[in-house]
Amino acid sequence: MEKVKVSFKVNGILQELEVEPWRTLNEVLRDTLKLKGTKYACGTGDCGACTVIVDGKTVNSCLTMIFEVDGKDVLTIEGLSEGEELHPIQEAFVEAGAVQCGFCTPGMIMSSKYLLDRNPDPTDWEIRKGLDGNLCRCTGYFKIIEAVKLAAKKIQEGRR
Repeated sequence: MEKVKVSFKVNGILQELEVEPWRTLNEVLRDTLKLKGTKYACGTGDCGACTVIVDGKTVNSCLTMIFEVDGKDVLTIEGLSEGEELHPIQEAFVEAGAVQCGFCTPGMIMSSKYLLDRNPDPTDWEIRKGLDGNLCRCTGYFKIIEAVKLAAKKIQEGRR
């Protein structure tokens, strides 16, 4: 099968690739670009572990075909931190103990970023709604909700 040319930015860096048209964004991020932070879990868009932000909107990278991101900006969990300095959302997840096994964490953090970019002071209900589609099998969600509230506070205090 012929490969397609795609050009898109990942975490601010232009990527120009030739890939099979049936490949998903998740496969290209993980296998081609070696960005392993975005997880692959269900493959059906039900768990949210593969959540990334494309042109300002969250998407399930396991369901997004690579040609759909041609000309777009993709933000992954790796793009949140600046060198060794964690993003306030990442800091908050660690501080609140919301990381346990860590498998769902990248997707939860990316969905949290999307939420907090639009609603800097969400209620518990708004956080639950904002994280809808992201599943966690370890935490019971309470620590995750606390982490998002802590992240909101950190961001309001001017920490990125």
